[in-house]
Amino acid sequence: MVTTGNGTTSSDTTSTPKRRLRTRGGLVTAGTVVALVAAMGLTVLGLGAADNAVASYDASSWLWSAARSEMARVNGVTGRVDTRMEVPQARSHPMQVTQTDRFLILRDLSTGRVSSLDLATLQITATTMTTAGLGVSVAMHEDAAFVVDAVQGIVRQLDPRTLVPVGEPVRYPPGITGGFFDGAGRLWIAVPSEGTVSAITAAPLSSSAAPSPAGGGGLSPKLIRTVAVAPPSNDLAISALDNGVAVLNRTSNALVIVRGEQQREVPLSLRAPGALPPHTSGAQVPVTVPDAREIVVVGDSGVQKFGVPGAGNRLRAAVAWAGRFYVADDATGKVYAFDATGKLIDTVEVKGAGGLLELEVRENHLFINAPNSSTARVVDAKHTVRVVDKYANDILGGDPPPAPPPPPPPKKPVVGKPSAPRSVSASAGNAQVRVSWDAAASNGAPIIKYVVEGAGKTREVGANQRSLEITGLTNGKPYRFSVHAVNAKGAGPARMSNPVVPTAEVPDPPASVTAQARPDGTVVVKWPAANGQGRKIRKYAVTATSAGASAPVGESPKTQLVIPTGELEYGTQYAFSVIAVNEKGAGSKASPISNSVVPFTLPDAPQGLEATTVAGERGTILVSWAPAQDNGRPITKYVVEANGRRSEVSDGTRTKLTGFGDGESVTVKVQAVNEAGAGQAATDTAQTVARPQVTITGSSSDETSVTVNFTVNDGGGQAQCRATVPGATAASGSCSRLTVGGLKPSSSYTVTVTASNAAGEATAKTTRSTVAVYGRAVCNNNTSSSDPAQHTWCDNPNNGREIRSGTSEQAGRLGRAGQNDRLEAICKVTGSNISHYVYNKGKADPTNIWIRVPWGGGTGYISFAWFNLEGYGINSTGPLPTC
Repeated sequence: MVTTGNGTTSSDTTSTPKRRLRTRGGLVTAGTVVALVAAMGLTVLGLGAADNAVASYDASSWLWSAARSEMARVNGVTGRVDTRMEVPQARSHPMQVTQTDRFLILRDLSTGRVSSLDLATLQITATTMTTAGLGVSVAMHEDAAFVVDAVQGIVRQLDPRTLVPVGEPVRYPPGITGGFFDGAGRLWIAVPSEGTVSAITAAPLSSSAAPSPAGGGGLSPKLIRTVAVAPPSNDLAISALDNGVAVLNRTSNALVIVRGEQQREVPLSLRAPGALPPHTSGAQVPVTVPDAREIVVVGDSGVQKFGVPGAGNRLRAAVAWAGRFYVADDATGKVYAFDATGKLIDTVEVKGAGGLLELEVRENHLFINAPNSSTARVVDAKHTVRVVDKYANDILGGDPPPAPPPPPPPKKPVVGKPSAPRSVSASAGNAQVRVSWDAAASNGAPIIKYVVEGAGKTREVGANQRSLEITGLTNGKPYRFSVHAVNAKGAGPARMSNPVVPTAEVPDPPASVTAQARPDGTVVVKWPAANGQGRKIRKYAVTATSAGASAPVGESPKTQLVIPTGELEYGTQYAFSVIAVNEKGAGSKASPISNSVVPFTLPDAPQGLEATTVAGERGTILVSWAPAQDNGRPITKYVVEANGRRSEVSDGTRTKLTGFGDGESVTVKVQAVNEAGAGQAATDTAQTVARPQVTITGSSSDETSVTVNFTVNDGGGQAQCRATVPGATAASGSCSRLTVGGLKPSSSYTVTVTASNAAGEATAKTTRSTVAVYGRAVCNNNTSSSDPAQHTWCDNPNNGREIRSGTSEQAGRLGRAGQNDRLEAICKVTGSNISHYVYNKGKADPTNIWIRVPWGGGTGYISFAWFNLEGYGINSTGPLPTC
């Protein structure tokens, strides 16, 4: 997406510029603007209309997000989104975005719908329909808007407020290309069949208060200039300049620069077909050669060439910006920045781009948009890069659909000279011959041109122009012509045509031609029988025309031709012309061009299908996928089948399926549906959450706790684990190791481990004893006392270390432990204070704590004053629990 210096922008979210014409998978065409339809309702989220009642001149640009089906206005200074607008029924559709400071025009390539948005009110003012697919484009400059139908060769001005046609259209031969405004407000069109470019100026509109009526009140756009830039039937690509146009002749490898009345042709040495951006600002014009990964810059001082890092041919046309050249690589999501000498200065990586990058210079900033993802970048004039989150601020909410899987790395082709063209045929006319042929095999390097030799001359024809009218011949004289293809490796072998003899006895062409695209991918072309002017019509030859290209697609002895599936490119536009050939091999002139059609067929299988377990929900799986290739018609819905159940998804590329059994294996099949029907299915399998399983692997204990080690098979869910002992506080948290505390020493406990998830719970048990606690019975005389009786108090067999039946000195005396006797401590209890001094290591303190100990086959109590726990010392109860 690029812009001229005056701020007009145009972005076409299509593939890297490459050959727009091929059979067996490749003619590109366009369609015609038809009727105005009712205004399409859009939802604006974020800022209110009152906050947006100014034109977008504040260094901003509208960027498309296909996954969300929305436009986001990005402020170039801050890199932030300030407004979002949802576009109904356009999810995953490629979108052409054309904008000025006053208007925003969108063209949905999947449907052909064109919508005009007034940026002062953020309201859709009108919609109109065009033929879907590639070939029709929209161009805009200030208040002038044009729809360019490249297949039909019709350029029509529209009032951007109403999308009503203004005056009469400008008509060209079918198969034009271009349609870009230069900085002076001239719309440039290239006509490959004539080898010319021409400039159109817009008719003035009525006042803004009164939109133009149909027809524009008698005023029409004007074709003001036509310039010959190449021989007829050469492939042309153009880039609008600040004042004028640059024309790349892809057949002869020359760049023609038209500025004012000056015209300069610069020969180029290109190894493969080149590409131009739609607009170029400044004096230097970059030509990108994707297959060679080269950029050739043509300036006033000469030509320079430099390479682009990486591999593959998915480069987009380089854009000149602020003294640098920026080129995007769709395969890697990277944008390379080179200075004026060709030195690589910076690499801007757009992670998760999803395969497509657009570059737009607008409002003194370079906007890098990834329409298939949530991200973009903004580069200012000092080349500072800001990251843009197009889904920021929770404006729409929810997660974006998953990015499509990255494309497989390109295989290195075996490069060689092209093969001979197929089916070279010649039909005679009145003093002329029409030579046509099918494409040659490129053999790994794109075909640059075809060379037609015969009648004493050599003629070069563009790779996309596979037919040639040769005039100035002599009736009655036999001729033969040879055709060979040329690529970067050189010229391939030639193939000869049949001999032909020009004659004045030529039939009339068919009076009209109609075409119809059918759901099976075929296209049927029909015409009325031609007048043979006294001779029998032997066959009819059909040529397909697209944007900037034409090629033969078949012959038929009848008045119709069915073009097989896959012969033409799905999703692109085609129109057809027919010549009649009589029994002498003489051919008529070409018939009028047919209506435009877009071939289509069943969609491909969805990409990247993934069925996954929903860990927190019972009997549920999540299914997500990347959009399927629509093959010429928009995807209307996806059909999801899972274990005999069927559902439909019409908005988005994910769904949650519920109601399955625990641990059930679910096979999912997803098909995309378009106008042709349901396409191929993608399949994947997932298992719902199963009940968990617990296995105890070991245990350990101390005096007051038991630790259990275990493993858990969570069944695909989010397992939660706990360990319990009757009468104790449960432990929870880890699903590999839990400790239950607050237990009694020297006791046996059964620990139950429970694991639970959305499908239920499972348990396992183990038994473990706590460690016993021991202490020493101690009574020490107080020899430091002035009372002699205390010096021998503990020696009295009735004093100290008594074992009693209760927790007071009045309780029955069960016996007396010896000095330093080792006793097991069962628990502690609060009783009565002993009534005299305590003798234990010279410390005299009263105490009411008693320790339960085994004694005489039962248990008894010893005062805390005369018991020292092993490992804990004097006056400590350590880990003893309360009795």
